[in-house]
Amino acid sequence: MTPRRVGAVPPDALSAALRTSGLFLRMDPFVVHVRSAIPIVADGIQRLYAGHTCWTEVGEFADFHVSVRRKWRPSRPLCVFEMDGHGPFTPLAYGEAYAFLEWGLNWCITSYCHNWITLHSAVLERDGRAVILPAPPGSGKSTLCAALMLDGWRLLSDEMALLDPRTGLLTASPRPISLKNASIDIMRRRAPDAVMGPVALDTMKGTVCHMQVSADSTARARELATPAWIVYPRYVAGAPLTLSPRHKADALLNLHRNSFNHHVHGRQGFETLADVVERCDVYDLHYSDLDEALACFARLSA
Repeated sequence: MTPRRVGAVPPDALSAALRTSGLFLRMDPFVVHVRSAIPIVADGIQRLYAGHTCWTEVGEFADFHVSVRRKWRPSRPLCVFEMDGHGPFTPLAYGEAYAFLEWGLNWCITSYCHNWITLHSAVLERDGRAVILPAPPGSGKSTLCAALMLDGWRLLSDEMALLDPRTGLLTASPRPISLKNASIDIMRRRAPDAVMGPVALDTMKGTVCHMQVSADSTARARELATPAWIVYPRYVAGAPLTLSPRHKADALLNLHRNSFNHHVHGRQGFETLADVVERCDVYDLHYSDLDEALACFARLSA
């Protein structure tokens, strides 16, 4: 298979490649070699990476060689994620196979890509300026991230900020947005034409479904962005929208807690995070209405 868009590959050919020698998939800034005989994995890749380039030539370079394979069990089938033949996680339910691929890729990046400082955060950009959204699970981060992307912001990542310690710039890694529970129906109502991937039920995070990244975000994946804002979002049902400045010392401590690998970079890692906090406007955002939150970000970026 010569390089072409995933969406241009017939589903049977894509499935056959994944079952046999594997599929090389460009997920800027990475190339991932994926193997899986599980149909839901092929379905998820076909839907959610339709605009990405893929090929099958054996011997090509890949940053990660991963697989999601079936694990036989008398009571119920399971699936296993592997990188280079090593299984770092406990097997999951068979129906979680596609979500397992995405979660496993997150682990690959945060465990091995130490040329960046990686932060657990969503990141989006408008007019060259980026907002970093660090937040714990359940805060509404992914819902807000998806809504901002639909409102014209370029998605760099739903899960992690890749911060260059030499330049202080952010590298994009736009992959499908992980929506959970009520967020899935919220986004389906807001964007009925959005492409959604397989639904994984009864995971440790509840119901999970991934949403395809905007074409603009994929096309501009190699554009760097300058951090301009750090916003800590929190969804609070029924609460009025509030945007309040956060003390920068507290913001720096929080970024350290949200960093996967700042310790690897030593003093330079600390100084890079401190510099980013110093250069950014830092806020706490409490919201209950997505449209009000979008209007707030529009004012912020004006």
